Amino acid sequence: MADSVFDHVVRAPEDAILGVTVAFNKDTSPVKLNLGVGAYRTEEGKPLVLSVVRQAEQSLVNDASRVKEYLPIIGLAEFNKLSAKLIFGADSPAIQENRVTTVQCLSGTGSLRVGGEFLARHYHERTIYIPQPTWGNHPKVFTLAGLSVKYYRYYDPATRGLDFQGLLEDLGSAPTGAVVLLHACAHNPTGVDPTVEQWEQIRHLIRSKKLLPFFDSAYQGFASGSLDADAQSVRMFVADGGECLVAQSYAKNMGLYGERVGALSIVCKTSDVAGRVETQLKLVIRPMYSNPPIHGASIVATILRDKDMYNEWTIELKAMADRIISMRHQLFETLKARGTPGDWSHIIKQIGMFTFTGLNSEQVAFMTREYHIYMTSDGRISMAGLSSRTIPHLADAIHAAVTRAS
Repeated sequence: MADSVFDHVVRAPEDAILGVTVAFNKDTSPVKLNLGVGAYRTEEGKPLVLSVVRQAEQSLVNDASRVKEYLPIIGLAEFNKLSAKLIFGADSPAIQENRVTTVQCLSGTGSLRVGGEFLARHYHERTIYIPQPTWGNHPKVFTLAGLSVKYYRYYDPATRGLDFQGLLEDLGSAPTGAVVLLHACAHNPTGVDPTVEQWEQIRHLIRSKKLLPFFDSAYQGFASGSLDADAQSVRMFVADGGECLVAQSYAKNMGLYGERVGALSIVCKTSDVAGRVETQLKLVIRPMYSNPPIHGASIVATILRDKDMYNEWTIELKAMADRIISMRHQLFETLKARGTPGDWSHIIKQIGMFTFTGLNSEQVAFMTREYHIYMTSDGRISMAGLSSRTIPHLADAIHAAVTRAS
């Protein structure tokens, strides 16, 4: 057999997050538990399709006038309009003054990538500051988009909370004009968010230093159960009249993971600038994937335009958020009941899908080996992967890890 022209290609390491699922799938233990994947699960541990999503899909299927033609480069116009309204608020001056351009992208990741490439081509400062730690894909997305990635302090392992002073110092010493990535709510992986007062200080610092905020909004409504509360940080930055970018994803809050539905919005100073920015976004998108898929965006638009469906969605969304909050309380109480050493109150203080447990990589490896519990090596667990049935098993594993594997 002749040598392959690809003989020099080495096997790449598994993705740190998706690799957890690969290992989990190979495990034959009946008590195995996957807390690595960032996807909602029911109390029975099953994936959930929202009933309002099924309704919307049914109405689309029953509409005989629907065709499968290409969307425009920037996607479904109604989806874009409704997505901007959802994140910025119906009464947003930026929307009323036509200062926002919104383009449909391939979920949150695609929105970040398109935004990153636009900045690399058209913004004077090529450095983006991202929190330490952050979602594992952020540095790769922005580096490949052509930006230089630097970090600002965010998480304090000692308090398992926000390193607010470190954050202010690092952003305060960033070069004028640098881009700053901010998680709109439910910071991934830590679950630690600034307070409203801290957000106001961050906003003041960013504006006074002429930094450019780029929000990643992956969990609107999914974190607290309130769409408006989870958009508050973004709206503070839009209310001051300044410019910003926002990447939105409907993976979590509508459960549309595999449909890859997202949007990138750029808030500009004037409607003229917004119009010109949109023409350049088209030039980023066209050679990348030409135009986005139609089905998922149509589901979102159907739900957001219909008052009854929208209300039903908010009820289902709150139920998902409430179940995750309940898992936090149950885990905290179970650890307390076992007398597990350490302060575990961060489990109920953190917000959103993930908890940064504070467990180290040796403890995580111990829990995988001895208890068949899978999570990322930094100790991040998906609260949505838990249920009342599996919490005692996890608490046993954590207790054993901190008493025997420390």
